[in-house]
Amino acid sequence: MLGEPVDRPPFWLFWEPWRTTFERWEREGKPRNADHRSLWAPDQPPMIVPVNCGPCPTADFTLVEEDDDTRVWIDRWGVKRRDFKHHESMSEFLEWPVKSRRDWEQFKEEKLDPDNPARVGGNLGALCRPWIEKGYPIQLGYYPDVGIYGGVRWLLGDEECLIAFCTMPRLVHEIMDHLTALYLTVFEKVVKQVRVDVIHIWEDMCGRQGPLISPKQWEEFMAPCYRRITAFAKAHGIPVISVDTDGQPDLITPPMMSAGVNYLFPLEVAAGCDVNAFREKYPALGMMGGIDKRALARGPQAIDAELERIKPVVEKGRYIPDLDHLVPDDVSWENYCYYAEALKGLVGKT
Repeated sequence: MLGEPVDRPPFWLFWEPWRTTFERWEREGKPRNADHRSLWAPDQPPMIVPVNCGPCPTADFTLVEEDDDTRVWIDRWGVKRRDFKHHESMSEFLEWPVKSRRDWEQFKEEKLDPDNPARVGGNLGALCRPWIEKGYPIQLGYYPDVGIYGGVRWLLGDEECLIAFCTMPRLVHEIMDHLTALYLTVFEKVVKQVRVDVIHIWEDMCGRQGPLISPKQWEEFMAPCYRRITAFAKAHGIPVISVDTDGQPDLITPPMMSAGVNYLFPLEVAAGCDVNAFREKYPALGMMGGIDKRALARGPQAIDAELERIKPVVEKGRYIPDLDHLVPDDVSWENYCYYAEALKGLVGKT
């Protein structure tokens, strides 16, 4: 990620299969009750420090209603959603916890106290020491509990939060500022016990058409929060700031990098992302992903072509080759095995 000399890129197999994909693979010969990754001895992605940066105290999932095909439930963020029982899809999001400033003030008071002692528990130094001794990178932040835009979206709703940027900008600023303060309060307690390598921010703020807010809005609302996180990272020797956003992030990549981001994923091919083009345009940006998951369904020839396509950026560096998202259930176990072996050969792992 930092552009320093390495022996080879990491071999991760980062993205998991859908539940229905996993079930298909077991029918097609994958060893039962085994992590599919273990068959190829991949390298270890960052280990995540187990702290709570989300709602605290944590609420149990609440079942609202169900029928033969669907289940309506409320997650620990207070989001009501409907899921299919028997096949894979994104949830249908029905209701979010914040509909007004009063809702926000109540949620903040009840669930988002940065100093709640339950956020950081146990001896983190002892917990993380074996990871550090094995050379594993250590990460703070993960989906969905550390996000600036992501947090606002999770509280207000997808469309509602976008409207709020225009109709309630002060509220959006307040939520982002408070979430940033919460994250940094927790992070400060962690770095007193553990050496951290990566701060990760989950946003999911782009679609195929590009970002869901403009670069100007990103600068106005999000850049101040990112700069606070970057200043913290620099003060504590944390070299990597990573962002996970689906879709096409090209328009907001320059302001993100200006605010300190140096690692971006998953760079979805279906959204028009090309890691070779990103490498030429942003030579200092670390990347992960960018391999079209759809190629795996088409078989060995398509897989070989896709790996050949991303080979130039593998050779240029600051890039971890991996799929551009979760593995869908049109991918056979045979094709996934072929992909994993081919990727292992590409990065030169023995």
